[in-house]
Amino acid sequence: MASYLDFEKHIEQIDEDIINAQIKGDKDAVAILKKNLAKEIKKVYSNLSDYERLQLARHPDRPYALDFIQHLLSDAYEIHGDRTFRDDPSIVCFAGYLGGKKLIVIGEQKGRGTKDKIARNFGMPHPEGYRKALRVARLAEKFEIPVLFLIDTPGAYPGLGAEERGQSEAIAVNLYELSTLKTPTIAVVIGEGGSGGALAIGVADKLAMMKNSVFSVISPEGCAAILWNDPAKSEQAAKAMKITADDLKAQGLIDDVIAEPINGAHRDKDTAFANVAEYVSKMLEELQSLDTKELVAKRVQKILNLGAFKEV
Repeated sequence: MASYLDFEKHIEQIDEDIINAQIKGDKDAVAILKKNLAKEIKKVYSNLSDYERLQLARHPDRPYALDFIQHLLSDAYEIHGDRTFRDDPSIVCFAGYLGGKKLIVIGEQKGRGTKDKIARNFGMPHPEGYRKALRVARLAEKFEIPVLFLIDTPGAYPGLGAEERGQSEAIAVNLYELSTLKTPTIAVVIGEGGSGGALAIGVADKLAMMKNSVFSVISPEGCAAILWNDPAKSEQAAKAMKITADDLKAQGLIDDVIAEPINGAHRDKDTAFANVAEYVSKMLEELQSLDTKELVAKRVQKILNLGAFKEV
């Protein structure tokens, strides 16, 4: 059963009408309804608000990191553990081949179904998850294998145990180490990019976002609670924060926007997978043409260009 968002009610009704017409065997009605559906989809998705894109980024049927890994990599092999504390299931690491070329993929996995969501902590990594990610990234560097990061998290886990084990330190170390990693790196926001939890695997030569993904320093709900003491103003906060892919591209904070099927990646996953695979392959070809010194120098300069300062 498909899941529908509040702004998709008319689409849901037409889908139901199509099913009823198919059951009755009314081919003419089905054809007309399908034309109406295409018009309604174009109308709705051509005028999405920032908050509606946030809803799409969080859609329960949206493809997660493991879905992309399954479709992008051949001969995929999972790498576990940070070799210090434990294996964090909210960070997944795989080695495999993309188009016959070696690639390591590190992603944040939210989980599907109650048991899996709890096991993966709803995609909120502990510090050992970020340490695992860095360990695997260093392995990639050692064996000269490029790395793809798939970002999809509400944020790093803020629990007592995570703080005791150095959550902020783990994130900070990743930011520092990934900035000078001596192998090509690409980061793609595939859903929700929340705060430092996203940044910890978001330092890369190329940072891209899928069309209906979001990237922000705090959730709109959290922002609304802090600024107005009213989480109900989250829609207003989403608009003010400029969290969409197009907004961030316009501000020069990301490199590229990866196209999605018009009605969202969850409605046509194969096209979403193909678009990401095409982008990654193209960027890897570009990055692997650079020697290591030039690669790292460009990445560092790119990071420095994100900030602004004035000498007095």
